[in-house]
Amino acid sequence: MYIEVLFNIPLKTTFYYAATDKPGNKDSIKTGVRVSAGFGKRKLTGFIVNILKESPNVDFEIKNIERIIDDVPLFDDDYYDLAKWVSGMYMCSTGEALFSMIPSGRREKDFEIDVAEESLENFSRITLNKGQKSVIEKIQCSNNSLFYIYGVTGSGKTEVYLHIAEDVLAQGKSVIYLVPEIALTHQLMDYMTARFGTNIAVLHSGLTPSQKLKQWRRIQTGEAKIILGARSAVFAPAKNLGLIILDEEHEASYKSGSTPRYHARQVAMHRIKTSKGKLIMGSATPSVEAYHLMAEGVLEKCELMEIAAGGTFAPVRVIDMKGQDSAISSYLAEKIREVTAKKGQVILFLNRRGFFYYYYCLYCKYEFKCKQCSVSLTYHKERNKLVCHYCGYSETPARVCPSCNSSEVGYSGFGTEKIESDINNFFPYLRSQRLDKDSIKKGSAVKEIFTKFKNNEIDLLLGTQIIAKGLNFPGVKLIGIIMADTTLQLPDFRSAEKTYSLITQVAGRTGRFSKDGEVVIQTYRPDNYAIKFAAQRKHTEFYNAELENRKAMRFPPFSRVIRVIFRSKEKEKALLAAKDFYNILAQNKGSFDILGPAECPLALIAGSSRYHILVTAKDIKNSHRVVSGTIEKLKTPSGVYVEIDVDPVSLM
Repeated sequence: MYIEVLFNIPLKTTFYYAATDKPGNKDSIKTGVRVSAGFGKRKLTGFIVNILKESPNVDFEIKNIERIIDDVPLFDDDYYDLAKWVSGMYMCSTGEALFSMIPSGRREKDFEIDVAEESLENFSRITLNKGQKSVIEKIQCSNNSLFYIYGVTGSGKTEVYLHIAEDVLAQGKSVIYLVPEIALTHQLMDYMTARFGTNIAVLHSGLTPSQKLKQWRRIQTGEAKIILGARSAVFAPAKNLGLIILDEEHEASYKSGSTPRYHARQVAMHRIKTSKGKLIMGSATPSVEAYHLMAEGVLEKCELMEIAAGGTFAPVRVIDMKGQDSAISSYLAEKIREVTAKKGQVILFLNRRGFFYYYYCLYCKYEFKCKQCSVSLTYHKERNKLVCHYCGYSETPARVCPSCNSSEVGYSGFGTEKIESDINNFFPYLRSQRLDKDSIKKGSAVKEIFTKFKNNEIDLLLGTQIIAKGLNFPGVKLIGIIMADTTLQLPDFRSAEKTYSLITQVAGRTGRFSKDGEVVIQTYRPDNYAIKFAAQRKHTEFYNAELENRKAMRFPPFSRVIRVIFRSKEKEKALLAAKDFYNILAQNKGSFDILGPAECPLALIAGSSRYHILVTAKDIKNSHRVVSGTIEKLKTPSGVYVEIDVDPVSLM
């Protein structure tokens, strides 16, 4: 017996092996199981994708496989078709696609769903308002398959999702519920377990491969009909898939940063098309692409423009920081005192970690940058280290400038560590807590902090993006956005969209349950349209202005972009490969534009120089075909790596 095997390598081909005659092997040789096999001088794990009764016509000796890993297949023919679609769409090998989709655990390790004992009593069914009922009826009665719930923060989108999910489950179908961050699964897990029982599987990167495999098997057998998780859960092998919910659709974390660079939104659309189910996306700040698709009628828009719990939109105060002495303005400091004196809670948001993020010589202006990346090092006071947030490189701060030998070295800017230090100095009596990637020492830390905040054991919560998403805390009476224009400084066509979205999302953390909340936005650019329209809650005006800018620049949604990155430890090699690619690409005729080759905004990461080429077109089919063909013709020099990003969410 002979088999075709796929490996997790960038070669678009299968490999032939002979199946051994060891006892028990014959019954285990099935498509969809993993095998261990020799590959050159290595041993690799691969998937059986075809079984041949006769020897293939090849001119080399066919090796035996080493062993069979699984007793039961991990996927079926339909799932293999999905892997081939991912491979074609994102221009990677089918093996790379398949291995990114399926857990790699060697055994199915037990994984208990962590639910608080009081959960079943705490989560009572919420009474729907008129707007929620109308949206549910619209989705249930429509023949469409793609929906978008455009609802303000606190409008009750989650309750709508769960009502639709109940209806789908009652039909004997499965549901995939996607959230952008692992942390958001904690609050939802308790809520959904109280609602649906224990037939829920959880899939996210916080689990070990073996724990993921345990959950995978529960989904495969139909034991778990609700799958909750982050981006990769979109690949769950759900039986009779009837619904995918994609919450906070605008979040960039739905886009994979490694091969295959898939977007969960695109994969969800494809899966729903083939399963004939429904996809419901939702956000208070839709991506510009989704907003445009709603206007075009591709997505059926369902609006929720009232706060479900009876609260009101909190008033917004914009503070121009020019001339301010501290990162916390005098106005914000006074509001913190007022709110906490009345036992109210405060959330402060700053989208930058560390103590100071700019370390330089005050005399000659020499800037301390990462030795492997083209970015400034961030000073972390707790560790007394200058740290690169891209590759992890760190060094002890120099006391003398290496350029001019001056001892006048210092800092500029600020991060969450610095704000935490200021808070402890200004408000030593407050119970404050910092929540960012650096402060989380273990996986359960996020849930523990949120629980303490919910129980009023924390007065002030300071954090980065993690506190901007999906959190409902009735005690919050003040939101402070420390530096609203941080993302505007990025050389990326999505910078205004990201700024608008962050401000709107963070501002929505107060005012949900009462009428005495307030939002304070601190900025050096109060007249920027993204900040101005977010503060004024002029959503239509922002999207119209942004769409006008995108149209003039011929960027998405008025074009589709394929980004091809060339990286190498040798700068000249990377540039030469990019030029060779451009020369082959330019020979093709078609309705597409080529931008580059040019250095990436982050020209150096982890010691590798980076150049990129952008291929833009209204219709991606032609440009996709041309780029794919060019990659196959390109003879890449040794030491040069090519990365392909279809529909990138960042051009950094």
